[in-house]
Amino acid sequence: MGRLPTRWNSLWSLLIIVFCLGTMIGCQGFSAGKSNSQSAPTESSPGGLSAAPASVTFGNVQIGTSQNQAVTLTNTGGSSLTLTQSTATGSGFSVTGLTLPLTLTAGESTTVNIVFAPQAGGSASGNLALANDGSSSPLNVALSGTGVAAGNVSASPTSLSFGNIQIGTGQTLSETLTNTGGESITISQATSSAASFTVTGQSLPLTLAPNQSSTFGVVFTPSAAGASNGILSITDSASSATVDIALSGSGVTPGDLTASPTSLTFGSVQIGSSQSLSETLTNTGGENLTVSQVTSSASSFTFTGLSLPLTLKPNQSTSFNILFTPGSAGASTGTLSITNSASSTALSIALSGTGATEATPATLTATPASVTFTGGQVGGTQNQTVTVQNTGGSSATISQDTVSGTGFSISGMSTPLTLGPGDTASLTVTFAPQSSGTFTGSVVITSNASNTNLAIALSGSATAVSQGQLSVSPGTIGCGSITVGTSGTASGTLTATGASVVVSSVDVGGSEFAVSGISFPATIPAGQSLGFTVTFTPQSSGSASVSASFYSNASNSPASATLTGTGIAAPVHTVLLSWNASTSSDIVGYNVYRRTGTTGSYSQINTVLDAATTYTDTSVTDGQTYYYETTAVNSSNEESEPSTPQAVSIPAP
Repeated sequence: MGRLPTRWNSLWSLLIIVFCLGTMIGCQGFSAGKSNSQSAPTESSPGGLSAAPASVTFGNVQIGTSQNQAVTLTNTGGSSLTLTQSTATGSGFSVTGLTLPLTLTAGESTTVNIVFAPQAGGSASGNLALANDGSSSPLNVALSGTGVAAGNVSASPTSLSFGNIQIGTGQTLSETLTNTGGESITISQATSSAASFTVTGQSLPLTLAPNQSSTFGVVFTPSAAGASNGILSITDSASSATVDIALSGSGVTPGDLTASPTSLTFGSVQIGSSQSLSETLTNTGGENLTVSQVTSSASSFTFTGLSLPLTLKPNQSTSFNILFTPGSAGASTGTLSITNSASSTALSIALSGTGATEATPATLTATPASVTFTGGQVGGTQNQTVTVQNTGGSSATISQDTVSGTGFSISGMSTPLTLGPGDTASLTVTFAPQSSGTFTGSVVITSNASNTNLAIALSGSATAVSQGQLSVSPGTIGCGSITVGTSGTASGTLTATGASVVVSSVDVGGSEFAVSGISFPATIPAGQSLGFTVTFTPQSSGSASVSASFYSNASNSPASATLTGTGIAAPVHTVLLSWNASTSSDIVGYNVYRRTGTTGSYSQINTVLDAATTYTDTSVTDGQTYYYETTAVNSSNEESEPSTPQAVSIPAP
């Protein structure tokens, strides 16, 4: 038979079904009484595996730790299925909680754990492949995560050095904390080990995300002179240890100007002539000061050799001359007033002299008027200098100088010697006792002056040589690197062994070093020690080394130590100014004005009109505050109103 046309296929099938149903119905009715009849079997769908979630993302996980996520596996088919194999790929990924083979009935679920344990930083991806005998084999679950480093706090800078700060004032330096790790951290505490160092501008607790920074201030407020050191300890959640920032600074006293001598007496000076005496100014404080003005209240007193303004660093001195030129006969008095930045009150030096129509007789004076030696040692020597001055109006001739008294001798003055009015000469008095006890004597200066025999009283005491030994520790005392014009200190110790030792004096072989903390004469019992302080005040750059010799009645006197230090040049500061250009079209240039401090008038500091909008001021003083203004000048040479003043503080040395 030929094939039916295509359009007939479905009809044919339908007819067959109808026919079969009719047959079955008929058969059922027909075979109701037969025992061997059966129902036709029904088919079920195959097993199918699904995962929830279908992919697993871990986000950021710290390197060296692990994180778990649960995945639920479900048989969504109509028949049982069996999981035969699980394979996790990708760095750091693994699976736990799955025992294979595992059979899941239709609709049944099980839970497994995906573990991400990164061993290195960066993104990671992987896959979990689940082989099974169901319709979805293998089932793949995408895995992803990122390994990150633990949070870590770093400090910049790692130490803060404040330099010299005046007692009672404060200076602030900036400190920055940065999270250089891969996870957020919390800073819970910032603690200073010294009360002179405090923290400002930091609110705690503070959380820092990766690469985030926070800047705050550390304030040094010294309450006493001398070096201060401390540690700023930062406590954070990233580590059991603190981040420590070393702190250092020195408290210094304000500048203090002193005069030596505090008064000057010129004696009798002939009218029409002049006599000159020397005066020394010293900054005995801890900061720079500036001498701005020197004035005399009387025209007969003038000064020379002083260029103003003059800046004196701590311990720095300057000498100049004061002249008395009487214009009339009789006594003259006056005051030399020295204005300086260290005090609102001028330093005063009393001046006196007498104008004479004729030259007054020569008169000799001695400074000091008497000489006393203390802490002498049998067999040792001590020296002191005596200055002899002619305070009269005529010349004096010294014919002889003699000394009396056990253990005393003189040297340094050759006779005969003529001293004009105001002239001086020096001699050295030596005390070299050969036995213990107290001794007296005198030096007599014989001349043709009005006081023919000028007597200078001498006294001294000496002790026998001790059987003890004196040692200095350490043998080399280093003061480190110190900025020129400032001071640094170090400590040393004197120790007596064998017997008690009396320390009478110390000789330091250089003006940049000084020894303090010992009141001479000082007795050190056997087996005990006495501390002292070495101060290094460099006056120039470079290394310095001198010897300090401690004289005593010890059998090994003098005991010595080497003092060392390095001077570092102070930084040279300049001020770079810049401003916005004027919007006027006919501006040809600008002028720059400066004022020192908060009061006073402004002075122009540019010598020619500045065509640019920048200017560098190179004539600034360390530790000073300046105020700056600018004006614009047009082609008609008309000057604008000044700009708003801007303050600039120059760091102290």
